[in-house]
Amino acid sequence: MALLRIDHSSVCVKVNLPLYIILPSPASLKDKSLADFRVLYLLHGLSDDASAWQRYTNIEILAREQDLAVVMPTGGRSMYTDMNNGQAYFSYLTEELPEYLRKLYRLNLTRENTAIAGLSMGGYGAFKAALLRPELYCAAGSFSGLLGLQLLSLIDDIDLRQEFTQLFGDLNRASGSPDDPLVWLENAAKNPGAFPRLYASCGRQDPLLPINQFFQQRAQSLGFPLTYVEEDGIHDWFFWQSQITHFLRHFYPARPEAAA
Repeated sequence: MALLRIDHSSVCVKVNLPLYIILPSPASLKDKSLADFRVLYLLHGLSDDASAWQRYTNIEILAREQDLAVVMPTGGRSMYTDMNNGQAYFSYLTEELPEYLRKLYRLNLTRENTAIAGLSMGGYGAFKAALLRPELYCAAGSFSGLLGLQLLSLIDDIDLRQEFTQLFGDLNRASGSPDDPLVWLENAAKNPGAFPRLYASCGRQDPLLPINQFFQQRAQSLGFPLTYVEEDGIHDWFFWQSQITHFLRHFYPARPEAAA
């Protein structure tokens, strides 16, 4: 596989952004084209950047095993939202970036060929994209994701509280707002067949475990299909390395030619 870094100017975000992409090398293509490779968007967390998945996991090995092109965009500390300051990260992720990739690499971004996943903030972003733009993805994964905003009102850290207030407004009203994953879930449950397959996981020692458990329970009560996994683990790369492997092998068993 080949690793590319592209620094490009985004219309939606209004700054230059680094973008990492794992693509097949010439030897991997053989008689294939890029259109034959499935596409995975992989989103980073609040304290990381677009290079994190490639630096801290074996995603390149998994990409070769699964015949994947992996797109790792920059989300800053935006929670993948269209921010009030005019930096529209969600629009970048779901509109500008796919169009750019189609034109630049002719990637096959049809719904049945495209998945999205992420950790922590990226899990929030992946489920936001999947539940608000379901026509774009066949599957979505959240690993230790912020799958509910009920705890935001309890944040004690002044700087973090101010940062989240800039993103979501009054934190006492964030739960139940249009930014709340539980609201996306309830809307999706009205027509579950139109939505991607969802996979959520969290470590048993992770402070976000109660939020993930509540999301799973709500999905179950609404009759919305969700693959949910709990394992021993904390909010770290050991857990996320394990989960990206589980997610891909759950939805995309290795193709015979890749496993040979």
